[in-house]
Amino acid sequence: MQDEKQFEQLMLQYTQLKNGSEDISRMIDIEDFDSAITMLKNREQTFLSCKCIQKYLELTPVQEKELNALLDEIRDIEIKNMKKLEEGMEKIKIELRKTQKSQKIQKTYEIASDITGSILNIKE
Repeated sequence: MQDEKQFEQLMLQYTQLKNGSEDISRMIDIEDFDSAITMLKNREQTFLSCKCIQKYLELTPVQEKELNALLDEIRDIEIKNMKKLEEGMEKIKIELRKTQKSQKIQKTYEIASDITGSILNIKE
């Protein structure tokens, strides 16, 4: 009886974590990174609590299967979130390189207007 209640509590907490992962995914989509980071920090304590409960709880095979299915869902969502962030970082790096090249060209030609014979290495 006690184990059943603890299992229900564990599943509830993991469900909350899954919902949080989905919320974080939506925040990443709308580029609300501050809120996503805040949510990530707040979830840490819940993860630790779940680990403690899971460590001392003896699960039946059915419970273990149910728990593993939920954990797999959370893992999949988290992997997708990381991929979204990595793709976003790559886009930002590309834009930053373009901006840096543009600034280099503008700076060189501003100097070149005062003196003649400037050479620009665009590959840098």
